[in-house]
Amino acid sequence: MSDKKKVIIIGAGFGGLQVIKSLKNLSEFDITVIDKTNHHLFQPLLYQVATAVLSPADIAIPSRSITTNYKNVKILMSNVEKIDFKNKQVYFGEKSESYDYLILSLGAQTSYFGNDDWKNHTLGLKNLKDALEIRRRLLLSFEEAEVSGDPEVAKKLLNYVIIGGGPTGVELAGSIAELSHNIIRKDFRLIDPVMTKVTLIEAGPRLLSNFDESLSRFTKTKLEARGVEVLVNSPVKSIDAEAVYLQDKKIESKTIIWAAGVEAASLTKTFSFEKDRGGRILVDQYCLIKGESSVFAIGDVANFSENLPRPLPGVSPVAMQQGRYVAKYLKNLQKNKKTKIFKYIDKGNMATIGRKDAVAELGGIKMKGFVGWLGWLFVHLVYQVGFKNKFSTLTSWVWSYLTFRAGARLIQEEVKNK
Repeated sequence: MSDKKKVIIIGAGFGGLQVIKSLKNLSEFDITVIDKTNHHLFQPLLYQVATAVLSPADIAIPSRSITTNYKNVKILMSNVEKIDFKNKQVYFGEKSESYDYLILSLGAQTSYFGNDDWKNHTLGLKNLKDALEIRRRLLLSFEEAEVSGDPEVAKKLLNYVIIGGGPTGVELAGSIAELSHNIIRKDFRLIDPVMTKVTLIEAGPRLLSNFDESLSRFTKTKLEARGVEVLVNSPVKSIDAEAVYLQDKKIESKTIIWAAGVEAASLTKTFSFEKDRGGRILVDQYCLIKGESSVFAIGDVANFSENLPRPLPGVSPVAMQQGRYVAKYLKNLQKNKKTKIFKYIDKGNMATIGRKDAVAELGGIKMKGFVGWLGWLFVHLVYQVGFKNKFSTLTSWVWSYLTFRAGARLIQEEVKNK
């Protein structure tokens, strides 16, 4: 009988990848990774694919190429349909596999806060399919406006609404404004892309609520300087195919992007574990699901809140640190060593506003403007996976920065995701 422990990791995102890297080539573990895609995605840069600055291959790398030399790691591309926690069995496709330890790193999906019909009229941004559909819709709107030759028709087509004033919403708003006002401005003859209107809507009192208030004010000022209309204290009342409805305002748009909320991946709804309002599973101080001794939850799918004023945020540094922690926990378990409780080291927040402008809080240091942008650039390149991705991403950024061009402006056929 083998002494190897069978570890199943569901999801090859930031958290799952750190577990894989930490347990690679260790003879004590036999690792199976199950993921519905064949790639690891650098989600913080999805908005740059959506706005035609980067190509999908710049921010995604095949999972198998990462694990080529990891002899104890097996990759399976499949959708997990059911988990039998009592008998330690994971079901996917027409197969199943048993485990000694299970790590749920499922990630998150777009949440509409109970207004699920809004999904039919908006575009989310959680994966490459979403990013490519936003890119298709953006670029197509310019082409349709050019063909129409009618200023009124063009005005309606080039009116974009983004709902949610967090980092994703801010980054999208700034990038769309830059695309239309600078990058493609000279490419059209019958319309002037400067007529584009970008509206960013936030229900709360300010943008980037997790940042220092001074950085929120700076962000709002810089977005408005780029032509973005910023509406705060403006909760959305309704959305249909033609417009977004606020308390006292109707904003017509054929391109509405939802960046206002996320919830745990849908598979969690099938679990009987205790969850929060966003569907995240409550875990203890060891990242173990409460009541379980062999099932961990990390990243966006986990609510880690023990002895904390609020749960840890659903950001990549949390997932990565939890992934490394769980791997250490498993290694210590094999050595009969006790592991200290998980403690998150907050490395700060970052968000880019556009070319030359970003805001950042790193270790108590506040940065904004060009200095913030350089910090943002450095951190994102460091965390990119794979040399080719870093090199091609940097090359694309430098090209876009120096020439005010976007090199990924191909319009593909409609992505069927609804």
